[in-house]
Amino acid sequence: MQSTSVTKIAVTCLMLFFGVLMIVPFLWMISTSFKTPAEVFQFPISWIPADFNWEHHIKVWTGPNSFTHYYLNSLKISLISVTGAVLLSSLAAYGFSRIEFKGRNAMFMVYLSMMMVPPQVLFVPKFIMFDWAGIYNTHWALILPGMFTIFGVFMMRQFFLSVPHEISEAAFIDGAGHFRIFFRLILPLAKPALATLAIIDFSWHWNDYENALVFLIDQDLYTVPLGLQNFILENTVDYNGMMAAATAGIIPMILVFLIGQNYIIQGVSSSAVKG
Repeated sequence: MQSTSVTKIAVTCLMLFFGVLMIVPFLWMISTSFKTPAEVFQFPISWIPADFNWEHHIKVWTGPNSFTHYYLNSLKISLISVTGAVLLSSLAAYGFSRIEFKGRNAMFMVYLSMMMVPPQVLFVPKFIMFDWAGIYNTHWALILPGMFTIFGVFMMRQFFLSVPHEISEAAFIDGAGHFRIFFRLILPLAKPALATLAIIDFSWHWNDYENALVFLIDQDLYTVPLGLQNFILENTVDYNGMMAAATAGIIPMILVFLIGQNYIIQGVSSSAVKG
């Protein structure tokens, strides 16, 4: 009994150590955003600035390349993409998990195998397709592909498989169709999975740099990751401004997680109980 307690304490201390280790870069980022340029490369590192300098944070929002515009662009792309991804992934997952048709499992495996294709391989075909469709250099070049996520379909399918089939069978007996069962019965039960998918998908789109770099040209269309490039000057890098902008950039991620964390915990708890 005593050895078990010692093991738990040791594991807890080890996890605490790694947790603190992961937080250190974020603490350095926040600290640097309040420093003067001369303090950035000071060694040993001064974690608490001598004087808190708000100049860089103010410049991020009021400078010639205000982050307000980039924020609005990122929010527009992320929210529309997440809404579409959650709805379409849920519909596809319902079909793969609750509707019996020939070749269903084989089709799902083929669909799932597409996760092995590196996204960089698709840049040229997507560029040609977007240029043909007239959406290149528009936000739709990021929104439309973002609505289709293989991981989302896989995740929602696994959750729907855990829902007892007796629920949908009883609804069929009462005369309900697939769409009514999906929206009135299955989807309300999937709130924890939907919240988890929304948080993960939001983080993907909010931090998406490669697609924005390839498919957006006009600076008015830039997102937050591209906006950070404004702090890379011709002969130097404005580290203080970049860290201030990066600090502002993580705020939506923190808010989204805080709002949805209860659903994530609920989903993990319900899965554990079922197991």
